[in-house]
Amino acid sequence: MTTTSPHEITQLLLAWSNGDQAALDKLAPLVYEELHRLAKSYMERESPGHTLQTTALIHEVWLRLVDGINVQWKNRTHFYGICARLMRQILVEFARSHQSLKKGGDLNRITLDEAAVISYEREADLVALDDALMSLARLDPRKSQVVELRFFGGLSVEETAEVLKVSPDTVLRDWRFAKRWLLRELKR
Repeated sequence: MTTTSPHEITQLLLAWSNGDQAALDKLAPLVYEELHRLAKSYMERESPGHTLQTTALIHEVWLRLVDGINVQWKNRTHFYGICARLMRQILVEFARSHQSLKKGGDLNRITLDEAAVISYEREADLVALDDALMSLARLDPRKSQVVELRFFGGLSVEETAEVLKVSPDTVLRDWRFAKRWLLRELKR
């Protein structure tokens, strides 16, 4: 298996942005492994027995990328950052719809013993985190983006700085502030 250079992925993204569908066909297998790593990281944070699988999450992201988003890609880091944001949005949408079902939708009857085993806390946590991130984005969009790219996207400080066009020191300051702010918000 040969490794693909970041430059090659960036070139394919730029070609795709310019309407080259053949570039999209070449890009898909090159980015799949990293998308799988990202999706797996997200899914490991979900509650056991989550009905959305890693592969389904990747496919949903890919569908949204191909069908719904018109992005002028800057580079591979920008691409993975957008993918991370889409994964977060999909999981939050899933959690919100699942919570609405809990409140009277298509509920299945379960025994009290089964109910003790089932936990919806992680879904509630994901929704609460998303709400807090949206509040932070209204106050300071860049700090919210830092959290999104670092926590959800798994990007390094340097990669985050590259995407946001700021220094790594700025990313670190934003990251420290955002973590404290989010912890305070989530404790409310």
